Formats: sequence, C-alpha cells, structure tokens
Amino acid sequence: MAGNNSYLAKISALRAQLGRVILGKDESLRDLVVALLSSNHILMEDVPGVGKTTLAKALAKSISADFKRVQFTPDLLPTDVLGSSIYSPKDGTFDFKAGPVFTNILLADEINRASPRTQSSLLEAMSERQASIEGTTRPLPSPFLVIATQNPIEYHGTYPLPEAQLDRFGMKIGIGYPGKDHEVDVLYSQFHHHPLDDVTPTLDCAEILAMQEAVRAVKVDTRIARYIVDLADATRHHAAVKVGCSPRGTLILFRAAQARAFIEGRDYSIPEDVKGVAVRTLAHRLTLDTKAKYSGVQKEDVVGEILGRVPVGV
Repeated sequence: MAGNNSYLAKISALRAQLGRVILGKDESLRDLVVALLSSNHILMEDVPGVGKTTLAKALAKSISADFKRVQFTPDLLPTDVLGSSIYSPKDGTFDFKAGPVFTNILLADEINRASPRTQSSLLEAMSERQASIEGTTRPLPSPFLVIATQNPIEYHGTYPLPEAQLDRFGMKIGIGYPGKDHEVDVLYSQFHHHPLDDVTPTLDCAEILAMQEAVRAVKVDTRIARYIVDLADATRHHAAVKVGCSPRGTLILFRAAQARAFIEGRDYSIPEDVKGVAVRTLAHRLTLDTKAKYSGVQKEDVVGEILGRVPVGV
C-alpha cells in the first residue's frame, strides 16, 4: 500500500474539504467517497435544504470534473437528458447536440419528479457508461457518476423510482439535519460568502480513474466474499422481503467494501468494511412485502437485523 500513500493524502484532503462545506457529516462524506472510488452511482434521499445539491457541486469542484445539473420535472423528456440531432437548414444536415448526460458528474435533482420514461433514459448510461441515441451508441466521459436526489416526504407530483432504476444506484445515503452546534457554525460559515466558493481541486479525473483501478486490486479473502454472498442470500429469504438483493447488488457491495478498505489505508478487506457499507448498499434495492410495508418495517432495519445474525464465514 506504500505506493498509494500519495492517494491517501489526497483522499484525506478531499474529505476535509468536503467537511468544510457540509459540517458534521463525516459518515455521509465517507460514503460519498466510497461510492466515487468504487464507480458507483449515488441516490441522496433527504429533506430539502440539508445540502444535497451543494455537496454534489463541492465534489465536482474538488476533483476538477465536468459537472451538469438537470432539474427533473414532469415535462422533462429523454432527449432533454441524452441529447438529439438538430436540423441545420443551411446545409440540410443533422448535427448531434449532446445532452447533459455527457459529463463526469451528473446531478439528477429531484429525479422522482420526472416520468418513468425519462427516469429510464438513464438506465443504459448508469449501467454501461454509454448512451444509445437515434441508433448510435456514444460513450460517456470517464469517470462518470450520477448523483440523484429525491425528497422522501413529498409525494404530490412524484413518480416512485422503479426497482430497475434503484438497482443501478450503488449506494443510497442521507445527510440529515446538522447538530445544533454545527448549525450555528453553518450560519457563520456563510456570513460573508458561501464555503463552496473556497473549494479548490484536490484531485483530477485521471487520478480518480487511477484510484478506481487501485480499488479493484484490493484483496478480498474468500471468506469475506462468502460473507457478502451470505448477506445477499439472507435478504432473499427474509420473511419481510418480497424481492431481495440482486447479483448486481452483491457485486456493488464487494466493490464498496474494497473502496472502504482503500480509504482506510489497507490493501485487503476485512468484515468491518462489509458491515460499514452494507446498509447503504443493500437496503434501497430490497422490496418489502405488503404486510411488512404497511406495518412500518424499514428496509434499513431489515439489513441491520441480517447483519446481526449472519456470521462471517470461516
């Protein structure tokens, strides 16, 4: 791991800088970096005004990444996201105008306000880092990360994300309200200007790609891999769960555990790496049965209960 010491210093600087923008949320910031380094898209679900959009902007500025924001609305069309060909009457040709998906970090703000048709326009981009438009497949820039936000308490004018869409998100994270002391600090941190104005690049996209490659080299013992599979399998046989974790979810948990080990300075994964990311990685891809859903069972509690009873393999 000695060769990655410079990366670790830059990761530490990245987390510290994000921590000056979003105060008192170290765990959420760690999960954001884990998702970035494991090449996983992020769903941020939280109430308005806690800093979801600000955090996405701060991350983009911190890694010198191209950033696009799309405000998802009921009248948004797939072409508004992907792009389309524009007819030029001057020479009678069609010129392709790339949509905002052709970027490094795409902020899909309030994604559940768009129609399912528009939501699904991101499926190929999120899975394969490419977009098929008008019969032509175009690669997306690297790295490519979707950060989507949604409000969990407002249902009027929204469309629930389908399971296929949810399964493309590597992690679902929240930010939550700041503690009272940190909220006082927020007031003073914006006394003269916004902390986002002070964000400077600590990494570039080439370094992010190199780190993502280094994460894939983190060693995972067979018993850890078996533990990951056992956790996923337990979700498929849980009494409160109608549809459990998919194999895609198992792989995402594997990668996230590698990334967590990497940012902790290890070239090998341990069970705590898996446990540390399991809830944010698995919970959102579960479908509860009707009785559990209306009994107030939370998906996060299901994963927590599974973590408490499934042993690490030997």
